[in-house]
Amino acid sequence: MDLNERQTALCDQNGTDFSDLKAVFFNCTLQHPDQESHTALLMGASAEIMRRNGVAVDDIRGTAYRIAFGVQPDMRKHGWEHDDWPDLWQRIQAADILVIGTPIWLGEQSSVCRLLIERLYAMSGLLNEKGQSIFYGRSGGVVVTGNEDGAKHVAMNVLYSLSHLGYLIPPQADCGWLGEAGPGPSYGDDGAGLDNEFTQRNTTIMTWNLLHAARMLKDAGGLPNHGNDRKAWSAGCRFDYENPEHRS
Repeated sequence: MDLNERQTALCDQNGTDFSDLKAVFFNCTLQHPDQESHTALLMGASAEIMRRNGVAVDDIRGTAYRIAFGVQPDMRKHGWEHDDWPDLWQRIQAADILVIGTPIWLGEQSSVCRLLIERLYAMSGLLNEKGQSIFYGRSGGVVVTGNEDGAKHVAMNVLYSLSHLGYLIPPQADCGWLGEAGPGPSYGDDGAGLDNEFTQRNTTIMTWNLLHAARMLKDAGGLPNHGNDRKAWSAGCRFDYENPEHRS
């Protein structure tokens, strides 16, 4: 993916080391894995900025996998013959940054995006070593494409879902491109949107804010667990707030 002049200059001028960070870009296009994805094209600009700054980037296209419906960690234990989610989860769990990309259909995110969020929610019972949600200490963002209005509505929904799970959502953690309402070129068709100042600006800002947030979280060892230790609220658990090390 080629970057424009401003995006390239920002990468060249960067003085922060991001080389220990990992990012997952999860594309929720409805397109078959063998077909081109307009959403992947816009996600590619953000991914390329990260790659040029040493971040290990993992790309996942949801339609390439058999992800079962449900809100349990492994739906093979709940009636489904196939479920690729447990393996995908290992890749997402290993990442400091999650970027979800989705097209707009009928004003909403794609069904693949909704399925992804439901399967992420299936992992919400897992805790880190501090007793926090397993998603704490990570940053999240969203990329939206389409030919109709609703980009901010979709971003609002997806970013709230990530925040509720435990991802830290930095400022301006979304970007998108919309063509004219109705049939017409999608992002990248005959160059549509590639030189759109608003889209490229927001894509760049989102990416750097995700990097900065992930860097701060990594350096700080995640979020402090004072006041958000879920183990302190477990049934039958007594917590001595004057002696945080004591729990019975």
